[in-house]
Amino acid sequence: MNVSTTPAPTRPGAPAVRSRGRRGTWLRTMVQWHWVSSAVCLSGMFLFTVTGITLNHAGEIESKPAITKGSCTLSEEHLAAVNAVTGSAAPLPPAVAASLGKEFSRTIRPANVEWSDSEVYVSMPSPGADAWLTIDRTSGDIEFESTDRGWIAYFNDLHKARHTGLLWKWFLDLFAIGTLIFCLTGLYLLYFHARHRRMTWPIVALGLAIPWFLALLISHAG
Repeated sequence: MNVSTTPAPTRPGAPAVRSRGRRGTWLRTMVQWHWVSSAVCLSGMFLFTVTGITLNHAGEIESKPAITKGSCTLSEEHLAAVNAVTGSAAPLPPAVAASLGKEFSRTIRPANVEWSDSEVYVSMPSPGADAWLTIDRTSGDIEFESTDRGWIAYFNDLHKARHTGLLWKWFLDLFAIGTLIFCLTGLYLLYFHARHRRMTWPIVALGLAIPWFLALLISHAG
């Protein structure tokens, strides 16, 4: 007896159902990436938004720097270690750097040093502040000065990655990647919901056109 097998009839609308299922899965993925990236970047976005305003009005925000000065004299042992150094690019001896850091309550990086025949100049910049000291290579006398420009200057320097070190620059790179993911997933969500909101693309186009128009206007005015 011959048994004939025929394929099961395809249910009407099955491709459309699968398409909607794939689209729903993709949408849920984009939503998840969008809220995760926004949560991770929330504090960074807040910081950069506020410091963007303070930097834009830096000339209008008055701050009075706090200046601290000090002085001391190197021990004979440390002075001998300093004078034993040769070369203009040599670091400060670690023992001397540690002693001076304890004396002035500062982190002294041995590499931030400029040498001359008569003195040693050590720079100690940091976000929102600056400090320096000089060592007289004959007498061992030390002059120290620190300038603190306040919290606004501190956060402004974080915005610009000024004197922040390598770790903060890596953080900014990761933050930029997270923000890019937030923007791209947001663009996809705009595309998905645009069919129900007629003003979506006109508003997006306006948001793109305004900064470009102002940039061209400023360049031509300059």
